[in-house]
Amino acid sequence: MTDSGRHEVVTVDVLHGRVVARVAVGGPARHVSLAPDNKSLWVSLGSKAEEVAVLEVSHPLRPRLVRRFHPPFRAHDVGFAPGGRQVWLSSGDHRALALYDSRTGRLLTQLRADAPPQHITFTRSNAYVTSGDDGTLRVLSLDGREIRMTKVPRGSYNVQRASDWILTPSLDEGTLCILDTHGRLLRRLHVAPSSHDACFLLAA
Repeated sequence: MTDSGRHEVVTVDVLHGRVVARVAVGGPARHVSLAPDNKSLWVSLGSKAEEVAVLEVSHPLRPRLVRRFHPPFRAHDVGFAPGGRQVWLSSGDHRALALYDSRTGRLLTQLRADAPPQHITFTRSNAYVTSGDDGTLRVLSLDGREIRMTKVPRGSYNVQRASDWILTPSLDEGTLCILDTHGRLLRRLHVAPSSHDACFLLAA
């Protein structure tokens, strides 16, 4: 987990409820994404981050800072694409996304996006990018080709994949939008005065 105040990433033993390791990352750690092989962790150092940190975490009790780098904009969200070969960064200050080679750290391409900050989630074949300020959810192929744009309530910043659904709650409207993996809006529910995040619970 992140400790923004101490500029650290923290390993927590969830079974015993205790901190077992800390590593300094050089900035207010915010959004994180873990590689599918559980060996690498990318960390955005702030909501408008000038730097992104890359950690080696194959030994969770000994996390190690490998490097920090400057993205082409101030970064916000970060996510490993399926398969782990690419990492997507969203922006906190530009209408743009950046795609990186996770192994070499090389910038592969930049894509146009809606108003910052954007958030990202994935299915096996697509990326889903929200802009809360513009009220949009865009479906992109993993090579960056746009497939669909769906209007969602303004304030729909966070986005989560849940099985065959995509969830995005709205801070401004208090709604929860449920979309299919093609980006088609299935349902819009009003659940609270303001809704920040959502997850999917599978009940037996």
